Order: sequence, then structure tokens, then C-alpha cells
Amino acid sequence: MSVFTAAADQSVCAPLPVLGRDVTVPLVTGGEVTYAALDYAASAPALQRVWDDVAAYAPYYGSVHRGAGYLSQLSTDLFENARRTVAEFLDCRDGDQLVFTRSTTDSLNLLARAIPAGCQVFVFETEHHASLLPWQDARVTYLNAPRTPRQAVETLERALADRDPHGPALVCVTGASNVTGELWPVRELAAAAHAHGARIVLDAAQLAPHHPVSVRDLDVDWVAFSGHKLYAPFGSGVLAGRADWLQAAEPYLAGGGASRKVTRREDGGVDVEWHETAARHEAGSPNVIGAYAIASACKTLTEAGWDGLVARERHLIEKVRTGLADVPEVRILSLFGDDAPRVGVISFVVEGWNSSHFAAALSAEYGIGVRDGLFCAHPLVRTLLGSDPQTQGECGAPEAAPGEKSLNAIRVSFGAGTPDEHVDRFVRAVRELVTDGARWKYRTEDGRCVPAV
Repeated sequence: MSVFTAAADQSVCAPLPVLGRDVTVPLVTGGEVTYAALDYAASAPALQRVWDDVAAYAPYYGSVHRGAGYLSQLSTDLFENARRTVAEFLDCRDGDQLVFTRSTTDSLNLLARAIPAGCQVFVFETEHHASLLPWQDARVTYLNAPRTPRQAVETLERALADRDPHGPALVCVTGASNVTGELWPVRELAAAAHAHGARIVLDAAQLAPHHPVSVRDLDVDWVAFSGHKLYAPFGSGVLAGRADWLQAAEPYLAGGGASRKVTRREDGGVDVEWHETAARHEAGSPNVIGAYAIASACKTLTEAGWDGLVARERHLIEKVRTGLADVPEVRILSLFGDDAPRVGVISFVVEGWNSSHFAAALSAEYGIGVRDGLFCAHPLVRTLLGSDPQTQGECGAPEAAPGEKSLNAIRVSFGAGTPDEHVDRFVRAVRELVTDGARWKYRTEDGRCVPAV
């Protein structure tokens, strides 16, 4: 099985400058501390260069594709150059289309609207809800969680072999799990899909910020990711890949920009001729600043050098996993085992602790921001925790009072802007909380565990 790797002899690079690296937060025990942002898997802090680029452009902001004025023309060029930059970042093929969206969720919902009638969709239960749920209007086959990369490929091959060979089919798979951080065998899954006449879309929301993603090399038909996980704020995302299904589908949104020609009929109706370019699915005034931010982030990561970035992240992963392994009460969640390659996303549970209580104590007493809950991947987390898949539970909400067992987990995640001190503080805090307990009282308020006043 192939994995995403970096050259072994590359030295660890320094953290990239990000916004918020000097922000201080108050502690319930008194004083302040520099905030340790360890929730990158939800939203990564903006790269300083991205912010600087956006700030430099902001005075020149104008509407795109619609104005003859200088600022409009400048903004149009910037928007379309951003499209080309992101396409290069993804190593897209000739003829691929790149559509700017609001997020990974938006991208996959767009594709779900564009699949041909009768399309059968195959998706593992391990997916984030963004890639698990958009296919409700299709014939969906949900595949059980595999326990090895090879089992994932074999499971998909068996399912595809049983499908109707004459109809269209689509496989949706993650590149890196938002729960365990484990890398999936994307290239092998793509080969299996194509061997059975199916197409494949890659959810790269957790992969693109940590590893280079080549549409060409992985041989996927589409890739989707979000700007806010790639160190670029402003609510932007990308869907890139083959043009034919996108060109044949009705526009994702109907309106200005998507339409090339609109005429009245004699009977009083309206005839519309839609664009066949990416504009077909970008109706309305686009998020120019969001697109530019993504392009800036792509440039920054590429120029920083992926080998050094990946080497640094491996260094941090080893720090966290080694530190947690020294605490017997901690159980790290994993599908593929301890040796599986992964990105900087690690979920765990602590014996005797409610996950929301533990996360609240990390924040209030140590200034560390992590995530607790089911991470919008309910079936996967329940499988990993060994609970009944039918058990009810809300994403991010505790199901027990502080100190009681819950069905949730704790997730720590980091990336290109994370300094060693943050993960060192996290490991030290976990050890102290497990050994000595919380130093403050906590209560449940509006479904969250918070410090008692």
C-alpha cells in the first residue's frame, strides 16, 4: 500500500507565522498564558502572509466579471489568477474545472447535485458528515469501517463488483481522517474505482493542509477542500476535477454570473443559456477575498517546502503520541493501528473522565484549546469507542456530568504554525490532570462543561 511520504533526510522546519500566536488568555486559577491553539482540524489559524496579502488587496476590492472600472478589472484578474494558482497547487489536469465554493461541505453538496440520474454512490461510514450525508438523492451504499488500508480497498472492490455495471457510480473517500488523522490509501482506492467503471471524489479537507495533493498523481476525478483548514479565512472552499458532469448539471445556484444569456419567450416564460465554465456553479458575487486567501495559502505552503513541513509535523506527532502513551489512563483512537501514517490529528479518551470536562479543564486551567465531542463523524467515533451505532448523541455536546463517562472523545490537532511549546504544555497538562485531577469545579451549562463561578 502506498502512503504519502516526505524525504527522510529533510530537517524539521520552523513553525510558519500565524495570526494569534501571541494572544494571551486568562486562567481560572489566576494570571494569563499564551493561548495554545490545538484545534487545527476544526479551523486553522490564518497564516500571517495570507492576512498581509489580503490586507494589501483590500483597498482595491471590486466586483468581478461585471465592471469596466479599474478596480473591477483588477479584482477580476486577481480572482482568475487565484483559480489558476489553486489548480497548480492541486496539480490539476488539462480540462479540469476548479469551482470556488464556501467549504468542503458546499463542494460535496455541489457535486451531489451534479451526479447523473441513477448514479450509485459508495461511501465508508468513517467519513465526516460533509462527505457522508450529501448523497441522499442517490442510491447510496454505506461501507463498514475497515481496520487496515488493504481491507479498505478490498471492501470497496467487493462492493463495486456487486453493482450494476451499466450505470454511473461514484466513490467518496477521505484523504486523512478528521478523527484519527490516519492517511487513507487514496491511490489504490482510485484504481479500484476506475477498474470497476466508477469515479472517485477525494475529501481533502484534512489532507491538503498537511501533505501535497496531486489530482494527477492520485488519479482522483475530483478533490474538495476548505480554506479555513488551509490557514485561509473568509469562508471559501474548492471543488476541482473533471468538467463533464459539472457542465451537464443544472447550476448549483441559479442567478447572475451562472447565466450567459437570458431571453423572454412569446408565451411569457424565460429561456436561459448557462455557462459551461466554472461560472456555471458560481452564481452571485463570488467571495473574491476568500479565493485570494486560499491562493495565498497555497503559495505560502508550496514555497515553505512540503518536505520540511511534513518532517516538522511528524516531529510533533511523535511528541504527542509518546507523551500520551506514558499515561496509562489515556486510550488513543485508531482504525489502522499505531504504525499507520497520519497527519497532526489525534483523538483519545481518558479513563474516569467525561471528555467535555477534560477539554474544559485544559482550556480553563492551562490555556489550551482542543475539541471534544463526536467531531461531525458520529458513526466513526461510536465505532472506535465500541458504543452502539444507534446510540443518540450530539456533535460536540457532553452526554454526562463532569466526572462521569461520556460517549464523546477529545481531539488535539496541530499543523504548520504549532510551536513545540504548545504540544509540550498539552502533554504536561494531560499528565497533571490525570494524576492530580482538576484544580477547579465545573458544571454543565447549555450542553457544555464550564468552570463553576
